[in-house]
Amino acid sequence: MAAGIGHIQSNFYEHGGAYALNSGQSLPEMRLAYEMYGELNHAKDNVVLLFHALSGSQHAAGTNNTSPEVGDRWTTECHEGWWSEFVGPGLAVNTDRFCVICVNYLGGCYGSTGPASVDPRTKKPYGASFPQISASDIVDSQMALLDHLGVDRLHAVIGNSVGGMLALNLAVRYPERVTIVVPVATAINVSQLQRILVLEQIVAVENDLNFRGGDYYEGDPPNRGLALARMISHKTFISLRTIERRAQRGVVQQRDDQLAWYRVDTPLESYMLHQGNKFVNRFDANTYLRILDVWQKFDLLKQTGASSHVELFERCKHQKYLVFSISSDVCFYPDQQRELVSVLKAANVPNMYLTVHSEKGHDSFLLEPELYTPHLHYTLNGA
Repeated sequence: MAAGIGHIQSNFYEHGGAYALNSGQSLPEMRLAYEMYGELNHAKDNVVLLFHALSGSQHAAGTNNTSPEVGDRWTTECHEGWWSEFVGPGLAVNTDRFCVICVNYLGGCYGSTGPASVDPRTKKPYGASFPQISASDIVDSQMALLDHLGVDRLHAVIGNSVGGMLALNLAVRYPERVTIVVPVATAINVSQLQRILVLEQIVAVENDLNFRGGDYYEGDPPNRGLALARMISHKTFISLRTIERRAQRGVVQQRDDQLAWYRVDTPLESYMLHQGNKFVNRFDANTYLRILDVWQKFDLLKQTGASSHVELFERCKHQKYLVFSISSDVCFYPDQQRELVSVLKAANVPNMYLTVHSEKGHDSFLLEPELYTPHLHYTLNGA
């Protein structure tokens, strides 16, 4: 249950007129779904911006049981905030002091403008016509929201996983607008293994016959491809030991249309199929591809024009970094955070680097608040 936030509803920011993307393309309109926890102070300098992970949403804390704009995709799995044990009164990100803002990404499927949104020009979902977006597009759209709210400078930005990459993008492209940067289980580069895993997921969705190039909203969605993509990614999110432990809790029966010849007869197989099948009920395949593409194309140097990461982060000397690694992470391996820290040191950027020793893998940042809270509290409160 939520720790002190209680029931909450999403807010919506409507950008007036067409919205230009960094590619030169534009959207006829742009909308962002976001939630706020805590109160803006008079100076509006107590904001902590929180970037969600790959398949997250704006609903980071509290309970939100209904989202009419999202419809059936807002399943019971979405009702409780994904960081409710971190965000709230007296918690790691203390809403008695800070105003926390979390935004569903541009291109998302939880109320922000994305491929499943209705194109005002055609009165049909964008589908395949929704343009390619970049990390900079997502960051810039959220900076537009902050401008709308009158927030000139962030107290902190926190990003987990892919969200951590967006936090770094914000930090180096808007260095004067943030003081504390907290990248959690993330990286400044896309590893070769990540490129392979992301490509496998893209191919899984694209090869589903129901995908139809992305124009599937008037027919059956590409559920099999999206479920397979989720299975490919899920094994990197939690440790194999945790998967085995969870699988032993019970066997999920195989649906008749699941596989034609092979028969599932182990809890582990059933568990993985279940993870894929429940995911398709709450997520849109086109959004999944757009965010995977953001991840695959992430390149801080290309997006800033800097010649090296050290040169890039030299503009961030006034910032303070709290970098988290997870010892058992096989999605963003700890050596990727070490690379980030070595760049920060070479650029003379103040930083604290912590390794969380956990058996839960990448998703530790969702599951074990007790391992992160002391360090987040210490850093956010100005120590």
